[in-house]
Amino acid sequence: MGRVIYWVHQSVDGFVEGPNGEFDWPAMGDELSAYSLELAGRAGAFGYGRRVWELMAGYWPQVESISDHPHDLAFAPIWRRTPKVVVSRTLAAADHGARVIGGGDLAAELAEVRAGLDGDLLVTGGTGAAAALAALGLVDEYQVIVHPVLLGGGKRLLPGLDRQALRLVATRGFDGRSVLLRYERA
Repeated sequence: MGRVIYWVHQSVDGFVEGPNGEFDWPAMGDELSAYSLELAGRAGAFGYGRRVWELMAGYWPQVESISDHPHDLAFAPIWRRTPKVVVSRTLAAADHGARVIGGGDLAAELAEVRAGLDGDLLVTGGTGAAAALAALGLVDEYQVIVHPVLLGGGKRLLPGLDRQALRLVATRGFDGRSVLLRYERA
């Protein structure tokens, strides 16, 4: 059974979105892009909360008509072929073959998903789904990319959780700008 990995971009001051919900500040340089693509390529499924899912489902299926960024063009086929799981209490169904969980016993639903995966569940994006999973002790690894920006406000990384001990397993710099902090549950 694969692990649950939470992969997220954050500012130095601990925000995953700016004060107005903006997410225009992460810089995907060549090294970070290569690492991200490798991580995504190994995933057995991608996990999202409802809000991030709606953004992803509106962008990646048609990205070639929206963007010419090399990272976007390289990620699009990975996104299309990788199974997707949406954690939501309000969404009944999702397109692009995504499976929706979270309407009942989230831990049991996630265990069923994980049993059928060939690889890890890579939870990306915002904080809602990740916080729900982390609150139940279901996130095995946190991969936080810290970008060199101070946002001064916005949405915090994993707000409202009780204390949990983590163990640092790796750090890595990318493109002379961003730093990966990898933690596992202690």
